[in-house]
Amino acid sequence: MKKALLNLLLVVAIAGLGFICYRSIMDPIEFSNERTNREKAIIARLIDIRTAQIEYRNNHGGAYTDDFDTLINYIKNAQMPIIMKVGELNDDQLERGLTEGKVLEMIEKAKKTNKWEEVEKEGFGLDESGLPKFRRDTTWIAVVDTVFRKGFIADSLAYVPFGNGAKFEMETRCDTTKSGIAQWLFEARTLYKVYLDGINNQEMNNLISNMKKLDRYAGLKVGDVETPNNNAGNWE
Repeated sequence: MKKALLNLLLVVAIAGLGFICYRSIMDPIEFSNERTNREKAIIARLIDIRTAQIEYRNNHGGAYTDDFDTLINYIKNAQMPIIMKVGELNDDQLERGLTEGKVLEMIEKAKKTNKWEEVEKEGFGLDESGLPKFRRDTTWIAVVDTVFRKGFIADSLAYVPFGNGAKFEMETRCDTTKSGIAQWLFEARTLYKVYLDGINNQEMNNLISNMKKLDRYAGLKVGDVETPNNNAGNWE
């Protein structure tokens, strides 16, 4: 009886040790897999923020914004010009000093005077539909429809996927170069503890500790307000 009990306890102990060994192998693997899955969504969101900031900068004198409401409002309501070009200048015309501006001026003058001889001489008269063979037509299209993928929701831009409602941190900085030119920088970021909490806190703390030892940001970020990096992400 005593021997059977000892054998049973031995089996339980072996099973317990086996489970501990199994978990010691599987915990890091499961944590890594879930981390990878979550970071795919976060990286995609950070890339969207970078895209939005670049579009904002292009229409605000090179400046970024540190306010998500401002950025989202711009993306939802701003429009960008799309220029449709009909007709091109050949090498001979360029060598003679013709430019797109000069040709367009010639065409506008011809429209007012109804004298097309000069324009036709250059090969830019009217086509079969009665339109000049050289023209530049501008169409305005919503930024959100041209820059972002179909189904993109601008209002989600500020929120960290798997962050339980947490928002990305975002800041900007403007330095002046030696030549007197304003140099704008921006950064958007979120910590590991924001989006990895609850998976395996021991593994998360180990990851954070390793990043601190390497003097690296313990999370994901795009851009840098301390060092210009062409708006690169720290995963790139």
